[in-house]
Amino acid sequence: MTDFELLAFAFKQFAGLPAQEFEKSMPYWKNETFKKWDFYNQHQSVCKYLGFIKKGVFRSYVIDGKTGEDKNVFLYSGNQFVVSFKSFIQQIPCDYHTQAMTEAEVLCIHFLDLQKLYQQSHAWEKFGRLLAQEAFNISMERTESFLFKSPEQRYLDLIKNHPDIFNNIPLYHISSYLGIQGPSLSRIRKRILGK
Repeated sequence: MTDFELLAFAFKQFAGLPAQEFEKSMPYWKNETFKKWDFYNQHQSVCKYLGFIKKGVFRSYVIDGKTGEDKNVFLYSGNQFVVSFKSFIQQIPCDYHTQAMTEAEVLCIHFLDLQKLYQQSHAWEKFGRLLAQEAFNISMERTESFLFKSPEQRYLDLIKNHPDIFNNIPLYHISSYLGIQGPSLSRIRKRILGK
């Protein structure tokens, strides 16, 4: 399957976007490669691109003003969108950094090109609406997971949503994302593997 066939399939799965509608976007996509630690988007810059990850892992993080520690907010991996949603949708400066955790390959489309597609077709408008809903859902799920779920449940959600994550990034980044200390992550992993 070529990159564009994979992308067309993903868009059909995500938004029911027909092949002939997806073809309208073909001139706008760019292949981008990221080295480990390259930034996809930086704090206080406006996110101009929606990316679809072909391979690799990204994280969005903030830096704690008191401790100077990185705190991972979102993780993105293969066959998922990478974007600073709020910054992208509203075209305002971003509240966090988004950085490649591994070497990565991403298909990217510029905000203005996506706006053109929205104006050309209802199918692309629907995609835009679903993208905004997805951004909202991801943010709410992330917030609610800290309010209503145990660290073990958050860990299981992480495995479900990012099955290869443990092969790609250090455990301290995973414990930061889960909001727990390293020893707690080790205990959770041991308990789950023992089941």
